Amino acid sequence: MTGRSVLAIGGDRFPFHRFEDRGPEIAAALSDVADVTLTTDRDDLVDLAGYDVVVDYLTDSTLTDDQRDGLLSFVADGGGYVGLHCAADLTSTAADDPDELIDARDEPFPELRDMLGGHFLTHPEQTRFDVRVVDHYHQITADLDGVTVWDEPYVVDVDDDVRVLARMDHPEHADTPVAWTKPYGDGQVFYCSLGHGTPSLTNEGVGALLRNGVRWAAGD
Repeated sequence: MTGRSVLAIGGDRFPFHRFEDRGPEIAAALSDVADVTLTTDRDDLVDLAGYDVVVDYLTDSTLTDDQRDGLLSFVADGGGYVGLHCAADLTSTAADDPDELIDARDEPFPELRDMLGGHFLTHPEQTRFDVRVVDHYHQITADLDGVTVWDEPYVVDVDDDVRVLARMDHPEHADTPVAWTKPYGDGQVFYCSLGHGTPSLTNEGVGALLRNGVRWAAGD
C-alpha cells in the first residue's frame, strides 16, 4: 500500500482512447506512488470520499449534474485532479446517431474548462517529438529532464494564469504547452497532454512526470 488512493476514470466508447487498454497502463505507470482503482462508471464521481486524486482519461466529458458537482466539489474542497491527454477534449461527445461515432459541442463544458485551465483544440498526426521542461522550480518537474516520445501532439488553448511546466517542439506547433498546474479552490490541478497510447504511457520519462503529478496533486 502506498498511502495514496487514486480513482482513474475513462471510457470504452471510442476505439482511439479505449480505457480497457489505457487504464491498466496508467495504473502500471502509477503503481509505485498510488493504489489505483480503474472505473468506467461516471457515477463513481458523485462521492469521491476515500480518494486523494482523480485521474481523468475521459474523451466525452458529458456528466450528469451530480457527477459534475461531485468532481468539482471534491477538487474545490482540497482533492487532487490529474487530467491526462483526452481529459482536455471538452468538446467531443458520443454521437446520438448510431451510424456515427463522435459528435462535437460548439464550446467546451464551461465548469470543467474553468477547473482545467485549458482545453484541446486539434491535433496533427501522431509523431515523435521532444518535450522540454521549462519550469525546474516546480515540485513536479524539478528533477526531470526533457523526453522524446511517440504520441498524438495536442494543440491546446491555455489560460494565461496557469503555470506551464513543459512544452513540445513540433514542426507545425512549436512551443505548445504540454503540462501545467493551477489551483482550483483548495485543490490542485495538474494536466498533461501526453498519453494517447502505449508508446507514451510506457515511456519512463512520461511515467515519471505522471507519478510526480499525482504526488503533487495529492498534496505530498
